[in-house]
Amino acid sequence: MTGWASAQTATSGCGRFAPSPSSRLHLGNLRTALLSWLFARTSGRGFAVRIEDLDTARSKPEMADRHLAELAALGLDWDGPVVWQSARGDAYAAAIDRLTAAGLTYECFCTRREIAEAASAPHAPPGAYPGTCRDLPAAERERRRAAGRRPALRLRARTATLTVDDAVAGPYTGTVDDLVLRRGDGTVAYNLAVVVDDAAAGIDQVVRGDDLLPSTPRQVHLAHLLELPVPRFCHVPLVLGPRGRRLSKRDGAVTLEDLVAAGTDAGAVRTLLAVSLGLADPGEAVSPAELLARFDPHRLPTTPWVYRPAPAGSDRPVR
Repeated sequence: MTGWASAQTATSGCGRFAPSPSSRLHLGNLRTALLSWLFARTSGRGFAVRIEDLDTARSKPEMADRHLAELAALGLDWDGPVVWQSARGDAYAAAIDRLTAAGLTYECFCTRREIAEAASAPHAPPGAYPGTCRDLPAAERERRRAAGRRPALRLRARTATLTVDDAVAGPYTGTVDDLVLRRGDGTVAYNLAVVVDDAAAGIDQVVRGDDLLPSTPRQVHLAHLLELPVPRFCHVPLVLGPRGRRLSKRDGAVTLEDLVAAGTDAGAVRTLLAVSLGLADPGEAVSPAELLARFDPHRLPTTPWVYRPAPAGSDRPVR
């Protein structure tokens, strides 16, 4: 290896990629997976895959199998068995019990509409829960429960803001509110699950899209309250569609399956992703090993990649 990769010392930590099996992976997801793998492997870390299938209404086991096959087709390998969040209910319950025993949880009976209306008040930080049910009297809680409202369980946060030193974005100060730990239907919330899972798996490096940066202070605060280690975060720019919006299936051939069906094999898709990261020239056949040798996180693009699918009748994507 050369450059940044050869200068790294081995670490016992681990990076990860954690897709949700509710839909197919598009190029944005695959690009983040590749970056997660590159960050981990070139720093001597292990690399893990976790399937985030807590939303049972939307998750499809066959979709998860497809995700794993596509990662392998791009040449990405991982260590140990794949972790399924749906099998980790006991760990989440233990974390909630610990927070509750410390007086750090409370029931919330607010509907989505009530939360939206309260959060739009002039004094409320954008997108933050304003604490409507934080000090709700016991009698009122009983009245709402008797009326059939199923409460969510929220964290009683101990700070309003927190600063995170992101490896890519730099220092970021964001809102910390009373986030949901468990929804009214009993489903454990993402923010709790991801904190518990990362700690349990020894994940000390998290590479993900920068649209998730605003949620990071909440997760770091939760980790502190649970006395769990906090990973090093690396939030990378998103992939946008030709309209300048987050890439989606509305933009045409944006999944590996779509591109392969149109005549672009997995190796060419890997090259396409590598070109977007400044790691290859257009049309150059590049192997995973070559990408590891070339990778330098300090030279990554700092702006979103705009992907333009091939025009109708063409078998080549427009970069």
